[in-house]
Amino acid sequence: LTCSKSLGPLTLATVSLSASCISQSNTHCTMKLATLLVASTALCATSAFGVSPQSTAALSSATSKASPLTKPALVPTLTRSATGSAEKSALFRDPTATRGGAVPGWAAYNEALDKNPLTAKAFTSLVGWALGDLLAQLFISGGPFDWTRFITLSVFGFLYHGPSGHYFYNWLDDKIPGTDGRAVFTKVAIDQLVWCPIFMTVFFTYLGLVNGDSLSTIGSKIKNDLLSACQGSWKVWPLVHAVNFKFISNKHRLVFINSIQVAFNMFLSLIGTKK
Repeated sequence: LTCSKSLGPLTLATVSLSASCISQSNTHCTMKLATLLVASTALCATSAFGVSPQSTAALSSATSKASPLTKPALVPTLTRSATGSAEKSALFRDPTATRGGAVPGWAAYNEALDKNPLTAKAFTSLVGWALGDLLAQLFISGGPFDWTRFITLSVFGFLYHGPSGHYFYNWLDDKIPGTDGRAVFTKVAIDQLVWCPIFMTVFFTYLGLVNGDSLSTIGSKIKNDLLSACQGSWKVWPLVHAVNFKFISNKHRLVFINSIQVAFNMFLSLIGTKK
């Protein structure tokens, strides 16, 4: 009954056509009847679920009157400045904020780099040099573990490599700003042709003084091994520093260097303790 009331004329047409088809049994009339039955069934089903042409029109009218920019539930609001740029949204992160991500302690390490950069970089190099000598003794040198050598090289990383790297790279970035090809090439050249021989000389001098060697012995060590040490550096560090000066921020230079230098420190620990 509900369907009949809502369908109106279509229902009456279906009944009339049914009576006609009963009296005139032909294929054409049967097809018309089937079409009307399908149409009436579909309209009856939509009416049963509360969908009607009137309700659809009312919904369209209400939608057109509503604001076109309605905010769905649970979606944060994006505010905009006068210029139209996004200011605050949960979908956007502050690019100046450093987050720990999946690396435990990374956020705390970055905070230490900001508050006490010299100390943080000194401890960074201590870890890098300690790991380098540890791996060199375990997998290359063999024999009993030499704690004196391990402590000596670790202290060198803490006292000289970290602090000197802090001041040197700050000075280099200040004097040669930018990350274009020319700036990167100049920084790499200064690092390898000027800083590397100075660094190696200090390294051999430190080891000699710790071991109680005379100045003549230290001088001979530098004369014999300085070029070999620099040549070893030139095989590795130009490419590493090209990446360093191009893509790595100033405060992260030493942690990047030490991550690579663990392997190179294995070489230095061997050549430095060579008799």
